[in-house]
Amino acid sequence: MKNLRSLSFAVLGFAATAVIGCSAPKEEAATADSTAVAEVAPAPVEAPKTVVDIAVGSADHSTLVTAVTAAGLVETLSGTGPFTIFAPTNAAFAALPAGTVETLLKPESKDKLTSILTYHVVAGNVLAADLQDGQKVTTLNGQELTVAIKDGVVTINGAKVTAADLAGSNGVIHVVDAVLLPK
Repeated sequence: MKNLRSLSFAVLGFAATAVIGCSAPKEEAATADSTAVAEVAPAPVEAPKTVVDIAVGSADHSTLVTAVTAAGLVETLSGTGPFTIFAPTNAAFAALPAGTVETLLKPESKDKLTSILTYHVVAGNVLAADLQDGQKVTTLNGQELTVAIKDGVVTINGAKVTAADLAGSNGVIHVVDAVLLPK
C-alpha cells in the first residue's frame, strides 16, 4: 500500500509538473501572440498630386499659385483633366514690367488674368516627347502656342522649357522661363 501511495504521489507530482510545465509556455505563447496580434495602423496612403499640388509644392511657382488662386482656377486645374501646363517661374513673373503682376492680381483684372493663365494651359497630356518643331497647340483660352525645337532646346512662343514632364495625377507641367502673353 505504501508503494501504491508513493507511486500515486509520484504520478501526481509528474502530472503536476507536466501541467505546470506545459501551461507556462502556453501562457507565454498567449502573451507573445497577443503582442504579435496587436494591430499596427497602416501608413497613410498619399493621394496622387494634381498639377496644382505640384505647383503649390514648388518654391519657384508661388507667384503662379497666387495668380491661379486669384483667377479662381484652382478647382478647375485640380479637376480630372488631363492638362498640360507651361508654368512660368517666379523669376518669369518678376521679369514683367514693374507693377504688372500687382495689377493683374486685383479683382477688377480677373478676366485678363484668367485669359493669360489659360493661355498657359493645353487640354490633354502633352509630354516633351510629343512636341515637334513648328507644332501649334491650342490653349484653353482658344489661342495657339507655337513649339520650336533647336539644338535640343524646346521653346514655347520663345519661352525656354527649363524642366519638362513633371507628371501629376491629372496632367503634366513643363516649366518655362517667361510668362506667355496672348495676342
